[in-house]
Amino acid sequence: MIHHTPEVAVVILNWNGQKFLEKFLPSVIASTYIKKRVIVADNASTDDSVQFLRNNFPAVELIINDSNKGFAGGYNEALRNVKSDYYVLLNSDVEVDRAWIEPVVELMESDSSIAACQPKLLSYHQKDMFEYAGACGGWLDNLGYPFARGRIFEHCEKDNGQYDNIRQCFWASGAALFIKAEKYHEVGGLDEYFFAHQEEIDLCWRLQLSGYKIFVQPASVVYHVGGGTLPKGNSRKNFLNFRNNLIMLCKNLRWYVALWKIPFRMALDGLAAWKELFTGDTSFFFTVIRAHFHFGKWLLFEKKKSIFPKSRKGTVSGWYRGSVVWDYFIRRKKTFFEIVGNK
Repeated sequence: MIHHTPEVAVVILNWNGQKFLEKFLPSVIASTYIKKRVIVADNASTDDSVQFLRNNFPAVELIINDSNKGFAGGYNEALRNVKSDYYVLLNSDVEVDRAWIEPVVELMESDSSIAACQPKLLSYHQKDMFEYAGACGGWLDNLGYPFARGRIFEHCEKDNGQYDNIRQCFWASGAALFIKAEKYHEVGGLDEYFFAHQEEIDLCWRLQLSGYKIFVQPASVVYHVGGGTLPKGNSRKNFLNFRNNLIMLCKNLRWYVALWKIPFRMALDGLAAWKELFTGDTSFFFTVIRAHFHFGKWLLFEKKKSIFPKSRKGTVSGWYRGSVVWDYFIRRKKTFFEIVGNK
């Protein structure tokens, strides 16, 4: 049980998501946690989201950002104005169980070194399937490819309770990210240069390097629609994923490791791009080329705009020393258990 009841601010970043707010906000408001605030941070929507909220959910706090700064910039701007013990960064396309907050807060209150945690993410459309955005705790392989307990690349597993143990992980999903407010600001928040995609992995990496832990609490369950803003296969999404992953590696790896690992990663990206080109997908090919060009531009001219780790005293968990690419595509292993084992 939680002896001290900390305040939890559930902050939903919204951009043109009126239909999601209408559908899912009632489940958030119905959450049973006593000391909660529900806040919608509107990221300069051009639909009727703001007026809809004022008319239909007057008790929900509203923060209006002056421009669309993406996931990272939007949350940083909003959270500068939110004083609370905990933040929950919650996507607008997430349905929650009534008692989804309590198990996570209880776990985080039990250990002062836990900075961030995620619930179990299941698919809203197939509620017995893990959801792409974080499944049951995010991991990273030796070359920087993200995967999760219950999701390897595009393959999502059925939830049979196989990952229902509380575990440390490498990253917690930005779709439903619980984080101690003090720790969020201590490490500088999200890197606004990322705009969107993999910024939560970068944040969790910096938290771990500062000596903190990341966890997943499967006793808390949420249901995520996914692809609500940028659907899978979208060229903008692919560009941000490829560019941001390289930036993240450059920032958080020790320089002598980054020196060989980043060129190797870029070569693998190139192989994937050529493969897609030969199957007729010219858009993907040029997206990868553009992402590499913009990574080079960041490296030469714009590094100062990013947030670098303030410390390297911490050790990381949820790091797979093998290659998930090799295991998945060559060895044909499709599940987290087959690749990593019972962790």
